[in-house]
Amino acid sequence: SSLGNIFPPIDHLHAAQPVATPPGSFPKIGVEEWLMFMDEVGIDCAALFPTGGLSYGYIVNRDWAIAVCRAYNDWLYDTYVKSSPRFVGLALIPMQEPMEAARELRRAVEELGMAGAMLPTRGLPNHLGAKEYWPVYEEADRLGCCLAAHGGSHSGMGFDHLNVYAPVHAMGHPVGLMAAFAGVVFNGVLDRYPNARWGFLEGGVAWFMLCMERFDRSYETHIDLDPRGELLQLRDGERVSDYILRHIHDGRLFVGCEGTEPLISEALRLTGGKCFVFSSDFPHEVNAEICKHELSEIFENAKITGEERTGVLSENARALYGRPVAAGLAAN
Repeated sequence: SSLGNIFPPIDHLHAAQPVATPPGSFPKIGVEEWLMFMDEVGIDCAALFPTGGLSYGYIVNRDWAIAVCRAYNDWLYDTYVKSSPRFVGLALIPMQEPMEAARELRRAVEELGMAGAMLPTRGLPNHLGAKEYWPVYEEADRLGCCLAAHGGSHSGMGFDHLNVYAPVHAMGHPVGLMAAFAGVVFNGVLDRYPNARWGFLEGGVAWFMLCMERFDRSYETHIDLDPRGELLQLRDGERVSDYILRHIHDGRLFVGCEGTEPLISEALRLTGGKCFVFSSDFPHEVNAEICKHELSEIFENAKITGEERTGVLSENARALYGRPVAAGLAAN
């Protein structure tokens, strides 16, 4: 049966929309089609994220959330991860029940060989930095694995009645990522669980630059009450942007990119090239030709150095996803 049937609808904005997409986009695929796409585009190893499962944060029955996440992870392992080391699995974990999410994360990493888990930016009753989710991050810290925040559901973000879909798609992903990123940064999660690696994916690079710009002044002029010392703690003379850059340089923070962003060279220069990870977004609104064009933009951009290019296309993904990527590259 279709996996989409076990998840809630992504949102009303994805449905009943007279929107055309490029030829060959949104194909029905399986293992063979994935491998053919990767061979044609020149991708050695791919980290797999869900489609229907992007909405799993909206599941309200906790037992169903537990069952669905476990079933999805078993399916992903049996269908893809076991079939080729070129596939890197990202688990779904029932964040609705954090202790169960921690257990499922442990099973996914230790028993199924996955790189970590995808966390939804929408649907959960609280932001990703909330204290109720810290048991999950404690387990990720113990495992030394990846936690990848990913958008996809765009309802309730101010776009509900926007009659054109393109700006909904354009803004929905980065707005969700900004909220998730802010929750994690300003609640001190990165310091508290330093062995976990965080990815904020499929929103381009401009949202990240906006956060780097806006967080500094707002933090200086709006001081939150923090008698227990649980919120963001900066070092002497450090700004929030410095704090973020420090965690990037320490290998804890990563950001997805497509390669065609006008600000990508500036973003790479700002961060030292250590955090941006290329994402193909296959098999959604792209085809092989679009992906090859996006890769060519990275290769042909004279403002991107060879070291930065290697980071975006290989080394940063290896650092984010860890051992499963190394195994996939070795096998290929």
